[in-house]
This record gives sequence, C-alpha cells and structure tokens, in this order.
Amino acid sequence: MAEFMELEGQDGVRMAWNVIPGTKQEASNCVVPVSAVYTPIKPFPNMPVLPYAPLRCRNCRSVLNPFSIVDFAAKIWICPFCFQRNHFPPHYASISDENLPAELFPQYTTIEYQSPGEASSIPPVFMFVVDTSIIEEEMAFLKSALSQAIGLLPDNSLVGLITFGTLVHVHELGFGTIPKTYVFKGSKDVSKEQLLEQMNFFLIKPKPPTGVIAGARDGLSSESIARFLLPASDCEFALNSILEELQKDPWPTPVDQRASRCSGTALSIAASLLGACVPGSGARILAFIGGPSTEGPGAIVSKNLSDPIRSHKDLDKDSAPHYHKAVKFYEALAKQLVHQGHVLDLFACALDQVGVAELKVAVEKTGGLVVLAESFGHSVFKDSLRRVFRSEDKDLGLSSNGIFEINCSKDIKVQGILGPCASLEKKGPLCSDTIVGQGSTSAWKMCGLDQATSLCLIFEIVKKEIPDATLQSSNNQFYFQFLTYYQHSTAEMRLRVTSLSRRWVAGPGSIQDLIAGFDQEAAAVVMARLVSFKMEIEAEFDPIRWLDKALIHMCSRFGDYQKDSPSSFSLSPRFSIFPQFMFHLRRSQFVQVFNNSPDETAYFRMILNRENVANSVVMIQPSLISYSFQSAPEPALLDVAAIAADRILLLDSYFTIVIFHGSTIAQWRKAGYHNQPEHQAFAQLLQAPRDDADAIINERFPVPRLVICDQHGSQARFLLAKLNPSATYNSDGHHPGGDIIFTDDVSFEVFLDHLQRLAVQ
Repeated sequence: MAEFMELEGQDGVRMAWNVIPGTKQEASNCVVPVSAVYTPIKPFPNMPVLPYAPLRCRNCRSVLNPFSIVDFAAKIWICPFCFQRNHFPPHYASISDENLPAELFPQYTTIEYQSPGEASSIPPVFMFVVDTSIIEEEMAFLKSALSQAIGLLPDNSLVGLITFGTLVHVHELGFGTIPKTYVFKGSKDVSKEQLLEQMNFFLIKPKPPTGVIAGARDGLSSESIARFLLPASDCEFALNSILEELQKDPWPTPVDQRASRCSGTALSIAASLLGACVPGSGARILAFIGGPSTEGPGAIVSKNLSDPIRSHKDLDKDSAPHYHKAVKFYEALAKQLVHQGHVLDLFACALDQVGVAELKVAVEKTGGLVVLAESFGHSVFKDSLRRVFRSEDKDLGLSSNGIFEINCSKDIKVQGILGPCASLEKKGPLCSDTIVGQGSTSAWKMCGLDQATSLCLIFEIVKKEIPDATLQSSNNQFYFQFLTYYQHSTAEMRLRVTSLSRRWVAGPGSIQDLIAGFDQEAAAVVMARLVSFKMEIEAEFDPIRWLDKALIHMCSRFGDYQKDSPSSFSLSPRFSIFPQFMFHLRRSQFVQVFNNSPDETAYFRMILNRENVANSVVMIQPSLISYSFQSAPEPALLDVAAIAADRILLLDSYFTIVIFHGSTIAQWRKAGYHNQPEHQAFAQLLQAPRDDADAIINERFPVPRLVICDQHGSQARFLLAKLNPSATYNSDGHHPGGDIIFTDDVSFEVFLDHLQRLAVQ
C-alpha cells in the first residue's frame, strides 16, 4: 500500500490497476475496471506554479510533459499521446539537457500554470436561501448560525438573501432606508423573464454595456445588480437586522397538515436571479432547508399528514407520486446552474426527510457541498457551516468554474466519471460506447470543487489482439493526462496538469505483474461507487449478487489453489484484504438500504462520490481503536470479539464516531473515580479517545456525529451494527466480558469459507 500512497502524494491519483491489462479481453477478465480516483486540486506543497501559458500539442491539445520525447538540437518535441511532432516557440530557444523548463522535470508530473492577467473581476457570491417554515426553536438556532456565518464571509464577497415558506421573499438589501422584499407565490414556477419584469430591472433603461460587471452582457446595469447583491462589508448590518426580525412563516398550518414549504420555487428564483446578475462567476446558493417541500414544483409530498413521505419501498414499487416530477424539475435546475457556472450547497436539517434524494442531481452536477443533520442546533450542522467559511488553516479551499479534461493513449477510451461533475458533451475518439456516470465526453464542467473533491474515472481498453513480444517490450506504456482549468480561491485562473504513465502487460505470465500492481483499497472504492451508481439507475439490480459474482471471479482468477480443493486456496498479500472490504461493503449503508430513508442513502452516496480513497475506505470498513490499561491505544479487529468490559473502543465510520465504554469502565465512570486524584490514570484513559475523536472531527467535512455510549446501552447499536458478527445469539460458546450480536447475518469466517469453496470450482 505504501508505494500507492506515495504515488498519490505526488499526483493525487490512485489507480485500481497500476500495471494495466493490455487487451480488451484481459481487462474484462480482471473484473474491477481500469480506473483512477483523482483529486484534481489536492494541495501539494512542493508543486511549482509556472507564471506562463502551457505549450500544447497542435494536434490533440495535450500539454508538454515529462513523457514527451524532446529533440534539443532540432527544437522539436513529440507528443506521447498522438505522436505529433511540434516545434518549440522562440522563447524556448535556450533549452538543453542541462537547462530544462520545469514542465519537463521528471519529478514534476503534476504542475500548475497561472496565466498572468486572467484573474476574475467578480468577487465570490453567496446567495443564502433560508427556510422559515420551521418551529421557533429551530428558527432561533438557524438565525444564530447564519449571523455567525455572515461574520466570517470575506469582506469583498457579494451576498444576497431569499427566505421562503408559503411564499418566496427576495430581500432587496441595497434599499437602505427600510427593509424591502419582493414576494412570489410559492405554488408556481417563475421564469427568469417574469422574475426580472416583476422586480423592475428594466425601469431604468439599461445603458450600453460598459463591461463593468459580468451581468452587463445581459444588459443589466451594476446599479440593478447592487439592489440584491451587496459586498458583505456594506450589508452586514442590514443582513443581521433582517435576520433578527425574521419570523417563522406566518401562514397557519391546520393540525392534520404539514407546513407549506416551496423549496423548489425558492431555489429556482435564486438560480434565475444569479443567472441574470452574475452569470459565469463563482456564485454559490446556500440552501438551508428544515422540512419536506410541499408546495410548487419540486414538492416531494402532499400537505396531508395522512400521506407518508416516500420510502425505499415506494421508490422500488414506483408508488411515490411526486418523486419523478420533482427529480425532473431538479434536473432542469441542475442544467441551468451548470450553464451559469453556479453551485448549489445543501444544508438539510430536520428529523423528517427534506428531499435530499430529489435534490441530489442538482447538488452533484454543480459540485456542491451537502450536510445532513437532525436539527439546526446540532453540532454536525453548526460546525460544518463554520468550516465552509473558515479562512485560516484547514479551510476547504473552495474553488469554482472548473473544466476537467482527459487525454490518453489511443488504445484507451473513457467510459465516464462517477463524481461531482457534469458532462460538457465534447464527443471524440476518446469516448467509449459504454457509458458509466457522466459519459460520452472527454470534458466535464466542475462548477464547484475543493481540495478534497475526488473523481472516479472509468476507462476501457480497446486493443483487441496482442502484438508480438518484441513490440510489447519496446513500447509498453499507456499515458494519461488530466487537465483541470479552475478559478483558484485567490480569484486567479489556474491550469493543473497531471501526466501519468503506466506499464501494460498481456498474454501468459502477466498475472503476477497484474497482482503486483493491484491497489485493493482503490479497487474497493471503485466497486463501491459502481455498485451505488448501478443501484440508482438499473431496475431490478441485485447488488449483493453482483458484488459476490465479481469477488468470486477475482478470486478464481488471481488466487492460488488446486482445483476443487478449498483448503488449498490462498491470496497474495496484494489481494488479501479485498474480500474483507467486499464483506463490509455488502453490509454497508451504500448497499443495505433497509432502515435508512431515501434521503440518508442519497446523502451517504453523495459523500462517497466526492471523497478520496482513504476517506472512502473508512466509510466502507470503519476503523476501530482499543484503549485499555494493559497497552497503548492499538487498532482492533472490526469484530464483536473486540468488545471487553475493561476496554474503551473508538469506532470511526466516517459519518459517525462512536466512543464505546466497556461495562466495567462505565461503572467506574458512573462512580466518579476519574475525579479522584489517586485515579489519575483512569481519567487519562477516559480522555484519550475523546482527544483522538476531536482530532478526527477537526479535520473532516461534513463534521461527523459523535456518539458516546456504554456497553449494553441503547446507543451501543451504533457500534454493534458495524462489527463482524462472529458471536451471535445462536453460536456456541460465550465470550467472557464480550458481547453477542442478535443477527442472522453471516460472519466473515462463514463468508470466506463459501468464497473459497466457490472460487476453486
């Protein structure tokens, strides 16, 4: 694993196969597709930023890189992708073996270009869209969180405010004397033209565009725009006074009905307003939603409380009357936002579902952030919101207006990307006929991206036959180049270029090479993203069966065994943890939707689809650390046998962090021993997992939920649900001090036993 981590530390890439199967047949025998998980703007302290424009191949537009063949005498370079000969321009005249430009240094396979004078003139824009159909207590929590967030905004950023309940209120912050709002009916969609008409954008005849602000190309003067979007430093007082006076939605709600809430209309108005004022700028809509949408387009449920909100069962049986209509509405909104280059961030805080499953498409295609919590008073929401605007260390590095492009050798095609981006429909010879995720394109739009955003790229090997061995040894490299053009958080435009080369093998004897280059963590993450994607788009798809078949094929191809002898079966260390990852993936919240609402499932998958390999592995197979008097903190097996009366366990399952006290420890704590000076060691033992949990919480976005529980307590279920059930209510023998799990799920040992039996057939 260490060398794969090293590659990631250099280029931000983890590939499932670091030695690539060289033909179409070999690749399909490998089960896990040739794929890469790439973090486009991962920060690298030693990466050079070059102050000039990149040199591009005149045929395929790829950028000069360390794998290009250079003829210093003739001042020519040959592109490794299309073999085009390109002349160096005059300002490269002085290059030689001893005097290389940075982009040809072998260690700079990832490099950034910063073109002078290409900074955006428009500051960052934040449009707050706030739900007021919530109870007074939630309203108070939300108002306090928002006023904190407004205090953290960069001074030059432009801010707008829309509140909604039964009606949508667009606040004219630039009208200083009294608070002034425009009100729209929540039950019907408002087109961009109607919106501008009603808000008298055209009362003052527009002057000829002077190019002062980007909205000028729509014929809007900067005065019109400044009515609704003001610099944070100018409108902080006005915003805070509006927030202070903000009341819960005044329309009465009958006892047998849900509150009237028009989330869809409000988001549509926010998108149209930004589209009119600041098209093409890095603007973000921050939506704070506290319940299900019941009014207008995008409604997910009727107002009658007798109608339940859709469940997974309803979606499977196609008996959710509002679902498809709402998804269609948000798909259109996503398309509009992508066209404008704007981002939708979602903060959904309610005990009930709010419609994350429907909104997912708009958040994912624009690269928005998503936070799901039970209340606006919960630390998960409050700390995550603060983290969005934190500017010192550990900031998210929010960037905008990204375009991501791929170039690769001609024997490779791109099937698509699973992750937060939208296809730019740039068709070409690189596009495969098989589409996975955002496919049939070689360029994608990333309206919003941050330092952690990771894309999963799925490739297809198209080479049919194996050339003879002599040819294979001379040119057996596949080349990839990833280009990310984006607006850095400092407002300047940058181009990040990552160029990779990977060896390919084919024919007999290639299996050992494939095994040596297999990255089982990256492979598990790719399988998790693939299975989640298939569960969403394929009807009648059986995820467990699909994963099991894939695992059996992998084991029978790469395992060592004698036919029909399960006891002889063994896997190389490169593959040995892969079955364990698959076992936990089968039991994870990505595959088992029972007991989760469609909103929760959508939330988990959205986070999985944007995180890097290390974080995704924790979601699939949580980490467990054990604390006791006997030894220093040490990793424990994710098994029910890890539970002991005199131990504290710290479980990190990414979304939740559990501190679990064994029964003896819990009794001592309740007796207050940790407060007595002679039991200093016990106090330290109790504090150690708290400190480690705090360290994890400080690093992570969205902030995870912290659960502190005791053995046999009701909240112990957060830990028990993730453990391998090696001891259940019907297994023999009892573990002293340990626990048993009341489940009929098979344990990992039984799973492995069946796997070996099937793999050797």
